[in-house]
Amino acid sequence: MINGYLRQDGRKGIRNHISVVYLVECARFVADEIVVPHREAGAQVIGFPGCFPNEYAQKMLERLGTHPNVGAVLLVSLGCESFNRFALEKVIKASGRPVKSIVIQKTGGTASAIQIGRDWVAQQVNHLAKTPRVEMGMDELIIGTICGGSDATSGITGNPAVGLAFDRLGAEGAACIFEETGELIGCEQIMAARAATPELAIELRASVEKAAMYYDTLGFGSFAAGNAEGGLSTIEEKSMGAYAKSGSAEIVGLIKPGDVPPTGGLYLMDVVPDGEVRYGFPNISDNAEIVEMMASGAHMTLFVTGRGSVVGSAIAPVIKICANPETFARLSEDMDINAGRILSGTSLADVAQEIYEHVVSVANGAETKSEALGHAEFILTYKSFDPIGPACLPA
Repeated sequence: MINGYLRQDGRKGIRNHISVVYLVECARFVADEIVVPHREAGAQVIGFPGCFPNEYAQKMLERLGTHPNVGAVLLVSLGCESFNRFALEKVIKASGRPVKSIVIQKTGGTASAIQIGRDWVAQQVNHLAKTPRVEMGMDELIIGTICGGSDATSGITGNPAVGLAFDRLGAEGAACIFEETGELIGCEQIMAARAATPELAIELRASVEKAAMYYDTLGFGSFAAGNAEGGLSTIEEKSMGAYAKSGSAEIVGLIKPGDVPPTGGLYLMDVVPDGEVRYGFPNISDNAEIVEMMASGAHMTLFVTGRGSVVGSAIAPVIKICANPETFARLSEDMDINAGRILSGTSLADVAQEIYEHVVSVANGAETKSEALGHAEFILTYKSFDPIGPACLPA
């Protein structure tokens, strides 16, 4: 049984956050300061640093501003950036969420903008405390997964354990999203064989082929020095480990950042931009991938790491699953689940069951390690995507 926060648009969240959104880097300091006295009450900072417009960034913040885990939104603008704050405010208001815009150039400056923002957030804290809690089915839950800081243990402990948990969650109606097409190179044929339709199989192969060409143009694959130090030898080896997160269920669709899965089941997210290489590396950090899955509605993210990571995320909880028992011993205060004990005899099924139970517990309000520590990382960069076609989604 899960109890969620009911929003006016009918969606249900597992957290009740207030998002303070900076619309250009010049407004970030003000946004950060607005949140300071209200962090414990659920206020968090997200935003876009660029001064030049970008359709992808606009769509992302529209999706994040109406995310089911978000109950109210404060937009913080310098005033002369190119971000269309009027369109963003209109979308958020239409969803039934309280929203307000602060334009620093019109308020008197930094101190005045901070005080106005803090006063409004304080009002919303009291308002959101009255948000009704209602029953939430597994079929209303969206869950993402990524891996970061992978090593030789990731593909034999943490990733397959998540895959097994995904099989169960998807069978119970949850929408499960895996991604990292740049780390699925070499897996496109076996992945396409799991597609629900022949048309989707073509789209799955094409997404990985696009990623391969993109990274080839960059002259740098999705393979870091830390991966090699952790015992991985090739992108193919890393890809097979990353692929294990997807489990064994039928793949029902392919989405791009900001596309919300229309049904339960397993989806691949294509995170590599379309068109020519314009903006550099598809995702410059693990948090960029987490943000994209949140923009597609993910209530939480399962993050598998062998080398270790301390990051969490704004808006949606991150459950960190440690693949390496030695890493877990060194970073236990940041890790939620020790999947590395599979190496010493614990069954894959037992760890998958623990992951499943942790998902339900977190959905009901239990804090992850990163939440308890106050982690609320967020990053959004420039990208460009074409819309997905009808072959990408369930009929």
